[in-house]
Order: sequence, then structure tokens, then C-alpha cells
Amino acid sequence: MNAPIPTAQVREQLYRDMDAYNLTPLWEVLHALVPPRPASPCAPALWKYDEVRPFLMRAGDAITAEEAVRRVLILENPNLRGQSCITQSLYAGLQLILPGEVAPSHRHTQSALRFIVEGSGAYTAVDGERTTMRPGDFIITPSWTWHDHGHEADEPVVWLDGLDIPMLRFFDAGFAQNDTSKSQQVTRPEGTSFARYGHNMVPVRHAPPFGKTSPIFSYPYERSREALHELEQHAPVDAWDGFKLRYVNPLTGGWTMPTIGTFMQRLPAGFQGQGWRQTDGAVYSVVEGEGEVQIQQDERSWSFRFGPRDHFVVPSWHTARLSSSKGCVLFSFSDRPVHEALGIHNEERLS
Repeated sequence: MNAPIPTAQVREQLYRDMDAYNLTPLWEVLHALVPPRPASPCAPALWKYDEVRPFLMRAGDAITAEEAVRRVLILENPNLRGQSCITQSLYAGLQLILPGEVAPSHRHTQSALRFIVEGSGAYTAVDGERTTMRPGDFIITPSWTWHDHGHEADEPVVWLDGLDIPMLRFFDAGFAQNDTSKSQQVTRPEGTSFARYGHNMVPVRHAPPFGKTSPIFSYPYERSREALHELEQHAPVDAWDGFKLRYVNPLTGGWTMPTIGTFMQRLPAGFQGQGWRQTDGAVYSVVEGEGEVQIQQDERSWSFRFGPRDHFVVPSWHTARLSSSKGCVLFSFSDRPVHEALGIHNEERLS
């Protein structure tokens, strides 16, 4: 009687035979496909603005805004180099525009945010309306809207770009189109959108101008900072977030963008935050002040001290703790709206 063929050999022969038919066994990859908890390949990272800025200025000497279309240095996650993303679903970059330049008009299905980091006087135009850029302002470019950027002042302007590029790439849903003119025609005075929708009132008869995206495409920092200041004076401090607010769509009370959630928070002086983790990876831009973030995943830990204009990322399901001895203000964005729409968002607040 012949000896039985070992099970391992039977399996290996099965795998070889069915490989030509584009078949693979689930049992070999099941635990990786359905893990017991999120296992993000992304790494926590910090970009110090004082280190990044010289490269931005050199880029200004190396290529014009018109030639580059968008003169941006991408903030690539250290574990995802070459993929043009800061988390698996989000893109981030720092864009520079110099006096007299125009970043030409185009549109794309990707939704974009601009958070102004340095300088004043540049503008973004969205579907015929311009808004002037000032540090700390949060500006939206809704999906498939014509937009261009220009600069008529006398100092460099830098802003953080946040887009859902990797997410749309996953869905194979990306389209883009260049305009026939470098700058779009201005058809409405600056501030029109805010006058219509920014005062807790909306026109009686209206249709959302940007679909599921907020009809306000510019949220000035002075109003956000004022709200945080009032909370700090009169509201109890949250042990995890300090004083944290999310930007809202005034028509729905929901997220400003369907794929990206945006937040502003104040850590008061002496704040020592407790730990938290969430399934949505988050990107932070430091507006004012300084502080520290401690991040942990299993046996690994990271500690980043941050100051004004620095940027850092907290990946999915990494435990983070924020602290600040003198107080600071942080802007952040994440893919939480998609998590909530799919019913998969999870968050833990640790003691």
C-alpha cells in the first residue's frame, strides 16, 4: 500500500493547479483580511515647518505656479512613500503661491480643503466667487467645481491642501478637467456665500449650490477662534480633546464635506490629555502655540513636540494623548464622515 501524500503537499499542489485560473485560498489570508482590530500600515509622523519651508521656497525658484499647475510638496506618510498619501484614504500637501502668480483654473471630482498656514492676500475662486486667504482660514473646493488661486499681495502664501485623492482612487472615480482660461470670471462679490448661508439663516427658496458640500466655502479663522475662546471661558474642558468643535454644513448641520471631516480645537494652558483612539486617521495643523502628542501602537511609541505651522498625523487605531503647557490651537481633518456613513466608525476614550 502506498504511503499517504502529506497534507502540505496536497495543499501546495492544489494552489499551483488553480493559480492559472486566478483562484486563491481564503484560509491562507483570512486573518489578514478580517483582523481582530485595525492594523494600519501608516506611521505617525511630524513635519516641522521650519524644516519644510526652505524646500517650499526653493520650489518657488525651481518652477512657476502655472507650469506646476499646483506647486505643492506632498506630505507622504513614511510607510507609504511613493503613494502620494498621508493616510490610506487621505492626501495632504503644502502649496506655495508667490506674488503675481495664478494657479490656473481646473476642476476635479476629488473634494479639497485649504487651510491657510502662512501669509495673507492670496485668493481662491470657486464657481465665480473669490475669497481672500488669511492664516487659520478653512476654505473648501467642492467636488467638480471650477477653482483657481491667485496672489495680488506682496508676500509668499502657503496653505495645507487636504484631499480625498486616495479614496477616489480606490473607487476608480477620479475625473479632472482644465479650464479654457487661466482665471475664471468673477460673477459674485466676495462674501456672497457667507451672507446667504453663514448667519444661521438661508434663502427661503434655494437648492444646495455644491450638492452635499457646504454652501459656505470659506470659514474665517477669526470666527472659529472667537468660538473657542468663549468655550474656554465658560464651558468645562474635555479631558481628551480640550475644547473641540467641528465645522458644519449650515443647510444640514452635518459635515462640511461628504468625505472629509474638519475640526478646530483649543488645548488650554496646562492641559494634560487622556488617551484616545479612533478608526479615522487624522491630520493636524498647528495654528497657534505649542504642545506635545504621544502616540502608541502595541509596543511602539512616538513623542512629537510641535509648534506653530507644524503638521502631524495620527493613524487609525493608534492611541494618542495631547498636552500643552502654554496652550495651543489645532486644526485637523479626517475621513470620519465616510466611516459614519458606512456605520463602521469606532472610538475609544481611555482613562
